[in-house]
This record gives sequence, C-alpha cells and structure tokens, in this order.
Amino acid sequence: MAKIRDKKKLLWCLKQFHEGKKSQKGLSNYLGVKPRRFRQLYSIYKQTLKVPDVGSKVGRPKKLMPGNWVKIVEDQWKKHRLNALTLEKITQYETKVRIPHNSIHRIMLEKGFASEQQSKQKRRKPWVRYERDHSLSAVHMDWHISRAVPGKQVCVVLDDASRKVLSGGEFDSASAENSILLLGEALENCRLMFNLGVRECISDHGTQFYADKRDKQGKADHVFENFLKVQGVRQILCGVNHPQTNGKVEKWFDFYEKHRSRYQFYVRVG
Repeated sequence: MAKIRDKKKLLWCLKQFHEGKKSQKGLSNYLGVKPRRFRQLYSIYKQTLKVPDVGSKVGRPKKLMPGNWVKIVEDQWKKHRLNALTLEKITQYETKVRIPHNSIHRIMLEKGFASEQQSKQKRRKPWVRYERDHSLSAVHMDWHISRAVPGKQVCVVLDDASRKVLSGGEFDSASAENSILLLGEALENCRLMFNLGVRECISDHGTQFYADKRDKQGKADHVFENFLKVQGVRQILCGVNHPQTNGKVEKWFDFYEKHRSRYQFYVRVG
C-alpha cells in the first residue's frame, strides 16, 4: 500500500469528495491508494473535518508479548533448532500455544538463536522455485570440506524433489571411488524400498565426478562416469563457477555445519 506524504494533497481530495465534485475512484487513483483506504480516510475526515494522521509514525500499536512466550520459544528452539516458521507449527502442536512466527523470530534474535541477514533486508525479485515434480528423477551430489570435523570431507546424495538424503558420509578424502560408494548405496536403497532407480545425477566438474582431460570427441575413461553409464543414470553438470545449480545440496552443507556438533561422530574411512 502506498504511503500518503502530502497532507495538502490529501485534504484537497477529501474536500472534493465531500462536496461531491470528484469520484472516489478518481481521487483514490490520484493519491495512489486503494478505494477502501480512501473510504477509511474520508470516514475520519467526515467526523472531525480534519486531515487524518498519515505517515510512518502511525499505525497499529505493538502488542505486549506474554511473559511465558520467551520460555516456550527458548525451550522449543533448544529442542528442535529450527527456523521461526517451522517452530511456530511445532510449538502450537506440542504446547497448544500459538505464537506468531514474527514474535518467535524476535525472541530468537534477542536470545542470539538467529541473526539478521543483510542480503535479505533489501527488496528482492519474486522467488522462483526450481524443483523436480517427482522424487528420484534427479539427485544432487557434491563434496564439502568439513569445518565441524577437521580433516574430513563430506558428500551426500540428495533427492531434488523431496530433499531426502539418500546416502552420505564423512571421508578422509574426496575421491571418485567414494562418490561411487555413496551413489551405489543410494541406488541400492531406492531399489529395495521403492523398486525405482535414479534417472539423473547433478554434479559439478570436480575430478570426483568428471574427467578434466578428454579426447577430441569429448570422451574420457573416468570411473564415476563409467559407473553412471552402467547404472543407466544421466549426468548433468553444473555451469562453471555457478554453484546455484547445486544450491539444494549447498544449503544442506550449511545445515550440516550448524548442527553437526549435536550428533555423535559417524566417519567413514576412505
């Protein structure tokens, strides 16, 4: 909704409508507001014959937060470690107390459980969700140097549609053999549980997934590429220097670093 900053302009419009000289639709368009908002302003003007207060310092007063909300949010966050939107639903289900997610986020900021991201404070373009319609139509794979477990490297096979991690592990080194091990486990689990295979695998140009030296026809003898061909899985490569293509698994690595310390060590040697 547009903000009305020129009170003289607003007063002239209200007088014009009050005297029946102009229509409500034309005046609301002139002010850049909805007809309903114009009726609200005119209702106040009709009672007082004064320009209604408009601007940034008027609006609905803030409600005081009940004292028990802080304790509830603190306990729920320590238990689940989730964002405000998800915590709102879980808190209502478990405690039968509905706390708006905006209030939950405010409490989380005060307690240091969350932080403002400057990149999200500016106006953004409409968000477009790129996602497969069906599970197992594509999986993401990538390697990540662990900061939570120094000296280890992490890799997961993540389903694009459901975000389910089909297999994963922490290794001493990032290699094509370990990539094959994880993808092989994922394929075996999918066949046993769902009687389905994986159609496509999305990865970057790392040497664990793709040969850096190729012949004139663009072919190469690479163990991971050969494994995909045998399994009937099509390889989709990310654009060079474009990690957004593999953004879902990159986000999983972000959660991994935040929550890895909550769990016992599970390390593969390889």
